[in-house]
Amino acid sequence: MPGMVSTTQPTQQSFNPYTENGGTILAIAGADFSVIAGDTRQSEGYSIQTRYAPKVFRLTDKAVLAVNGFAADGNMFVKKVRQRLEWYRHAHAKDMPIRAIARLIQTMLYARRFFPYYVYNILGGIEEDGAFVSHLTYAIQSADWPPLTYRLTHAILLLSTSVNWFKQVTKVALLLIPLGTGAVYSFDPVGSYEREACRAAGAAQSLVQPFLDNQIYFKNQTPAPGTSFPKHLPLSTVLPLVIDSFTSATERHIEVGDGLEIYVVLAKGSTSLQGLQSIRGIQELTATSEGERVFIIRRDLKKD
Repeated sequence: MPGMVSTTQPTQQSFNPYTENGGTILAIAGADFSVIAGDTRQSEGYSIQTRYAPKVFRLTDKAVLAVNGFAADGNMFVKKVRQRLEWYRHAHAKDMPIRAIARLIQTMLYARRFFPYYVYNILGGIEEDGAFVSHLTYAIQSADWPPLTYRLTHAILLLSTSVNWFKQVTKVALLLIPLGTGAVYSFDPVGSYEREACRAAGAAQSLVQPFLDNQIYFKNQTPAPGTSFPKHLPLSTVLPLVIDSFTSATERHIEVGDGLEIYVVLAKGSTSLQGLQSIRGIQELTATSEGERVFIIRRDLKKD
């Protein structure tokens, strides 16, 4: 009626286009390899939508991308990244290096910062970041000697020595071969990223990351007198750490479980290959044994 004051409070209507689909991903960089892993459970709340939803995707022979968060956004983002990499491959007749892929992902995420992809990305693979081995072939001619040919392999730092050393050198041929190193890049949903030795993301991040900090970064540990911690752990040590991380996370978190997919990216000429060949159920994804190689290892996790 006229003159009456309404006592009802205004009601706000809202729409949330995102949801959290659980799961966990992690990546660890080694001296000449990277390991990227993720579980396969996709859930919402207390409901398991599917027991096989991969979260780790091979991009190139040098790069693997793990995505976690809103599953629909993650699948679409991987599709768009692969499309951009295919354009690059057609334009340049080679694969994009992992450092450039990290910058590409950063720009793609930041371009959507006002309506972002609700995904946390971890990029792992092999980085050609300045380490080289040179194969140096030269011939020395002298009045006293017949022409001799020497072949040397040494660090490129030796090439910075004075060229006067080669006074009698008549032919010099250099072949510079890049040495790949493991690299891991972690991203937030709007594109901030950094290169790290290890990173975990997802539902069980708070359980897995402290474990990695202790085992990979050696946090809260004191080395034995006269010793120091290694800069990189061998692959034979990293793989059990990854499996143990997901096994323990599955025991403590309902959104992690069902299956585990571990991708291993090896640099060209990696010494870690020998230990891989004896692992049960390993499968190689690369078509050739030359250059970088990608393997996948699958394990079962608890399904309850």
